[in-house]
Parts: sequence; C-alpha cells; structure tokens
Amino acid sequence: MTDVVGRDDLLLVTLDTLRFDVAAELAATGRIPNLARHLPGGVWEKRHAPGSFTYASHQAIFAGFLPTPAAPGPHPRLFAARFAGSETTEARTFVFDTPDLVSGLADAGYRTVCIGGVGFFNKLGPLGSVLPGMFQESHWDPEFGVASRTSFERQVDLAEKVVAGLPYDQRLFLFVNVPALHQPNWFHLPGATRDAGDSPETHAAALEYVDRHIGRLFAAASSRRRCFAIVCSDHGTAYGDDGFTGHRLGHDVVWTVPYAHFFLEAEA
Repeated sequence: MTDVVGRDDLLLVTLDTLRFDVAAELAATGRIPNLARHLPGGVWEKRHAPGSFTYASHQAIFAGFLPTPAAPGPHPRLFAARFAGSETTEARTFVFDTPDLVSGLADAGYRTVCIGGVGFFNKLGPLGSVLPGMFQESHWDPEFGVASRTSFERQVDLAEKVVAGLPYDQRLFLFVNVPALHQPNWFHLPGATRDAGDSPETHAAALEYVDRHIGRLFAAASSRRRCFAIVCSDHGTAYGDDGFTGHRLGHDVVWTVPYAHFFLEAEA
C-alpha cells in the first residue's frame, strides 16, 4: 500500500450486513457475475468482522482494522495508524499519523467522499453524523436508505457525478456504504411479500440486485486511473439461525464476512 497510496484512486465498498455463506454460494453458482469476475480466483475470502454492527465495525475499519482473515495470524494490515508495538504493521503498510484512515488519506492529498446508506450515515442527528463527518464530502438521501428499492442505483448515479466533477489530477478515496442487503430486503425477491418478511433468500436476491449495478460503480471509480478496490461486508446478520435474528450479537453468521481486494485497471 505504500506504493498504491498517492498513485492510484481508492474505493471502499461495504456491503452492509452481507453474510459470508450467502455471498459464497452466489459466487459459486454464477449468480453474481459482475462481482465474481473481480474476486481473486472467483471466490470471496472468509474473514472475521471487526464489529457486530455497522457503527462499531466502521469505526474499526476507518481506523485501519479491516475484516481479519479467518485463520491464525498475525495478519499484516493494508492501513494502520502509527502505533508503538503494533504486530500487524509491516514495511508495505500505509501508516498514517492521524486518528483515522480517512483523514490520513486526506493528508496524503486525497479527496475523501462518503456516499452513505444505512442510518449511521444519514446525518439526521448527532450519531448519524459521526461517520460521514470524517470525510471532506459526504452524501445521504432517503433514496439511498434501507427502505428504498433502488438504493444502490441511486448511489451509483451520484458516484458517477462525483468522479466526473473532479479534476483529473485529484486523487480520490470513495467510500460507499451499500444498504440493499440490510433489512428490509424482501422486496428484492420477485413474489416475496412484506408479511412473509426477510430471509436468506431475499438477502441473496438483494446481493443479485447489487451485482447488476456494481459494474457501473467500478467503471466510474477506474475512469481516470487505476483504482485499488476493497469490497467487503461489515458484519453479517441472522435469520432465525439457532433462534437468533438480526445482528449486534455473537453468532457466527454475524462475525463471518466476505472480503476481497483487487485493482480496477483504467480503460485505455
């Protein structure tokens, strides 16, 4: 990352609440072709979330603690605050001297832009302003929220405008929190009803919906130069697993998440 930062644009996409088992199944069965073509080997990496719900997990991610590989470590990190005694900082780690990665990238010359999704990014109150407040520029609209059937399309529309409005030589760190997987998601599955509610099947349909539009986001992010992309979940969610529903709890389906990072090459 010491070579990447300052040279390439950066894209971080959190697929809010996406479960690893659902993501892995859809990649294996060809149901998310636009994502799968960028996943190393065509598969998601299994990782452990740094938090069990959006606020906690993103506070950790923005401090440089991305989801951790689900295997014994230590695992060197891509980004880290300068911290004496850190066992996960190595020579290739981008080390910043600010409280968080967002301001560290701003210090490195990046324009930092947040396109919010779930309520912790809606800026409608003090709590919903903390995370977007880290960025130089932040956006949220009800059309981007969890209740919108077209949330991701509208987020991508804005991302295209953000990129198009930047000077060519301005490096960009673009963050998109994707709410489509979050409850309620029943409306993404044809034939599903509000009364029947959400399920792993509607969760999967929501990921297919995201996949149909994510190619536009990738194209925008790499339209000016090569872009280093991170796509991951911040935490999973339970649909009656062992009697649990939702997240902010300690079940394996909440703590186990899909992760991938890769380069998006600029079109010639």
